[in-house]
Amino acid sequence: MTVQPGRRERKKAATRQKIADTAARLFQEHGYDAVGIRDVAAEADVAVTTLFSHFASKEALVFELDEDFEQRLVRAVTDRAPQEPLIPALRREIHALVRHCTADGAAPTWRMIDASPALRQYEASMRLRHAESLAKAITADFGSNSGSGSVSNPPRTTTTCRTIARFAIDAFSLAREEPDPQAAVDEIFVMIEAAWEAGPRRH
Repeated sequence: MTVQPGRRERKKAATRQKIADTAARLFQEHGYDAVGIRDVAAEADVAVTTLFSHFASKEALVFELDEDFEQRLVRAVTDRAPQEPLIPALRREIHALVRHCTADGAAPTWRMIDASPALRQYEASMRLRHAESLAKAITADFGSNSGSGSVSNPPRTTTTCRTIARFAIDAFSLAREEPDPQAAVDEIFVMIEAAWEAGPRRH
């Protein structure tokens, strides 16, 4: 049974969403560089300290789903069905993330990100962090460090797990820039699956 969040958690989530929505509106109306943290806090009617309790930086306001995306990627590994292969599970999640980030209304935000060196740098560091979290999940699942695994699916090396994680994260970035993002995901994952199958195994 799913446990519903309490009143305090709901209030905290609502405040966070209000701040994020306010920041998105101000950035679109006035430009990212023209809007400061204090402007967002004042418009959202919260203290600057409250804003920073939800978002560590101005850049984080733009990538407000950062932690959610990271958790979704990890859960694609940890929560998949016992007999489901890894690569199809990752492909399905990347498809979902690409759909979200190429939906109607997302283009202005990505144009803003592409035009800002600070936002591009933040996005790059975010991708690396997501890749490391995903790699840890894959490594744990395939027993690279513990020596677990099976005859049909022996443990993979840490390098193989990190490489596949990085490929999956890059697939998202590459696909969202293509004319047909979903087709691009499928094309990229053909190569990712081949790399996974060809990767070294520990026996």
